[in-house]
Amino acid sequence: MKGGKIMTKTELIDKIASGAGLSKADAARAFDATLDSIKAALKKGQKVTIVGFGTFGVTKRKARKGRNPRTGQVINIPAAKTPKFTAGKALKDAVKK
Repeated sequence: MKGGKIMTKTELIDKIASGAGLSKADAARAFDATLDSIKAALKKGQKVTIVGFGTFGVTKRKARKGRNPRTGQVINIPAAKTPKFTAGKALKDAVKK
C-alpha cells in the first residue's frame, strides 16, 4: 500500500465506538453483526448495496486451464464464486479529495 497506514479491525471498532457514542464492546458486536449479515446475504447469492458507499456481490469464475509457475505443468483451475466490492460514487469522490 503506497504511503498509507493500514487500519486494523480494532482501530476501526475504536472509531465506530467514539463516533457513535458506544462502548467498544457494543461497537464490536455491531460491527461483527454487520459483517455476518453481509456474508450471509452473499452466501445466498444476494447483493448488498449501501447507498453512498458501495455494493457487495458475488461473481462466478469459469473453470480454466493454468500453469504451475514452478514446473510449467498445465493444471485445471475449477470454477469458483468470489466476493466482489464495487465502490459507490460518494466513496470514490471522497477518496479523490
